[in-house]
This record gives sequence, C-alpha cells and structure tokens, in this order.
Amino acid sequence: MSNTLRLGVIQCALSDDRRDNIARVIELVREAAKDGAQVICLPELFEGHYFCKLEHHDQFARARSVDEDEAIKALTPIAKELKVVLPVSFFERAGQSYYNSVAVLDANGDNLGVYRKSHIPDGPGYEEKYYFRPGDTGFKVWSTQHGNIGVGICWDQWFPECARAMTLLGAEALLYPTAIGSEPADADQDTKDPWQRVMIGHAVANAIPVVASNRVGDENGQLFYGHSFISNVRGDKVQELVKGETGIRVHSFDRTETQRYRDAFGFFRDRRPELYGALTAWPKS
Repeated sequence: MSNTLRLGVIQCALSDDRRDNIARVIELVREAAKDGAQVICLPELFEGHYFCKLEHHDQFARARSVDEDEAIKALTPIAKELKVVLPVSFFERAGQSYYNSVAVLDANGDNLGVYRKSHIPDGPGYEEKYYFRPGDTGFKVWSTQHGNIGVGICWDQWFPECARAMTLLGAEALLYPTAIGSEPADADQDTKDPWQRVMIGHAVANAIPVVASNRVGDENGQLFYGHSFISNVRGDKVQELVKGETGIRVHSFDRTETQRYRDAFGFFRDRRPELYGALTAWPKS
C-alpha cells in the first residue's frame, strides 16, 4: 500500500432519471481517477432527485436490494477497472425494511458490505423518518485496498460521536455523502457555513482528513448548495467546489505525516472514557 492516500470528491446536479444520473457520476469518477484519486466520495442518494422533501408512499418504489440496485451494479466494474474505492449511496430495501445506505466497493470490485445511516432527520424538507429505519449496522470502518475509511451519511456528519467512533475504529479518513440545501420552512436560513464547520471540527478533533460530497441545483424548489470539500487534519479546506459547480476535486495526504500529527496532539492519549457515561445515557427528566 502506498504511503500516499489520495482522496477525491465529486459534485453535480442530478435529474430524476436514474440511468442519466449513474452515467453522469461514472463520468466524474473517471475524471477523478484520471487525476489520481484512490477513494472517491459520491453524493447521497444520487440515483434521483432528493425525494424526502415530502411524504409520498409511491416513493418507496425507488428502493432496491443491494443485489438489485442499478448504481451498485453499474459502478462495481468501474471500481475494478479504475482501481478506485467507491462508497455508493442508495435507497435500500431489505425485506420489509427500508434504509438510507452505502455499499462500499473496493478497488478490485468487491462489495465490502453496507453501512446504514444511523441518524435519521425529520423536519420540513427532510422527512427521512417516513422513509428510513435507523441503521442497525453500527458505525463501520472499511479496510480497502487503499486504506481504512469511515463513511457516515449526511445527518451523521453533524454528530461528533460518529466521527470519533470511526476514528477509534481505525479510519484514516472520513467520508460523508450528502444531500443538503435550502430549508423550505425558512427561506432565509443558510446552513452552508455551520454544515462545513461541524465537519471541519471533526477533522481537527480527530486529526483526520474529512471529505463531504453534496449535490447542486434546483429540485422542485429545493435548492442544493454544493460546497463539497476536502479538509486536512488541521481543519484547512484544501479543496472545495463552489455553489452550482459540477466537477471534481482531489487531494493527497501523507499517511506518515498524518499519523505523526495525530500522535503529537495527544487527543487519543488523553481521552477519559470512564468519564463519558453521560454520552450514552438519556438525560433525567
């Protein structure tokens, strides 16, 4: 394994045509791989429009099993051909249960397994609790041919516990597929800055690179602001795509330097898990 970990992120507008979106994502994956990306973060639920804005029972027809999902089937040979790792976000049907999931495709085309989104939002424009069960996989770190990666999904990215858990499990980088934009209940609210800041905080507090991939464009009045980015261990945004931009960004990290930086700061040396019981207990009423 190379001492260099080269991370990529893609950002694009998405139609509600599954095949068109898959083709668009494959084109951008090829572009990122050409630029040397080894692990490429893709947007959340990129096979169609973000359908969770409203509660409509017919949207459950979008769901697929792991074996049937079109994006997974199309990107598996691409991962193998380009020798890249691809976390593929999809609407999963598992028996009579539905999840917001990621299948992690290794650089040899193997599907390493599925992570199911742990934190499910519920609010105007993001009615995900209607569609998805809370994930039952727990946080995961995937040992890929290009290193150990942790993958959270959108709302997971706001929770420091998720980032810390994946780092403790051995992640060398954290990836967050995302779909976030305007707030239908408050047109004046812009979450872009706090959205980036909370993940940059994860990068700083865990001394770990962070990658977040968002979509862009107007989907039936819901505006997705993009600003996908890559952060280094200091919390510097070393790569970013702007609002409305379709494209890729790629950045290299030296594994030895990253580990040296993490060790020097002592965040994990100085942890006091015996004091953290409040994190796993519900507050007393």
